[in-house]
Amino acid sequence: MQSQAERKHDYVKGVVTNQEEIEQKHEKSTTDQQQNEIPLMALNHVSRLCKNVKESVDFYTKVLGFVLIERPQAFDFNGAWLFNYGVGIHLVQAKDEDKLPNDNDTLDPMDNHISFQSEDMEGMVERLKQLNIKYLKRTVGEEEGTAIDQLFFKDPDGHMIEICNCENVKLVPQRSIGRIKLPFDRHIPPVELGKDDANAAKA
Repeated sequence: MQSQAERKHDYVKGVVTNQEEIEQKHEKSTTDQQQNEIPLMALNHVSRLCKNVKESVDFYTKVLGFVLIERPQAFDFNGAWLFNYGVGIHLVQAKDEDKLPNDNDTLDPMDNHISFQSEDMEGMVERLKQLNIKYLKRTVGEEEGTAIDQLFFKDPDGHMIEICNCENVKLVPQRSIGRIKLPFDRHIPPVELGKDDANAAKA
């Protein structure tokens, strides 16, 4: 028969062994996850073909508040870069206008679109009214208790845009739990401030 000291030794040895196995499995799981992790950071920009770059720049700056920024001189085709809210809009002069949307009047929420989150939906409605931009407004999800307000309208070339307050919707992963990257440290390109911008930032 084992003595009490021997039984205690075997028990402690078993606990240590189990703990080591758990740590090894955790390390393997962490290593596998790191190897499988896709090295992406955030959405950088959305590219849009347009008939007239100047008209599109006016739209995105006046309606959505984007800022025109310098574009690399290496690009030898007509276009423009805009940036705000952590994302860029890259406009490209269309060589073939048949590639542009062919219906500028119909507002269908099921069409392809980009969406911007707003903290003042009524303020955006008033802005669209002032600029005489046709829009579709709707509210969905009221029956589930989480109402989402949506505005849909189009840019000068017929590309659909949505404004919403989708932050009301809880993120519930289905198959990728633990892999969602929230933008706590969102990638923001370095900004070179002009003299007026620098003074405004200090104010």
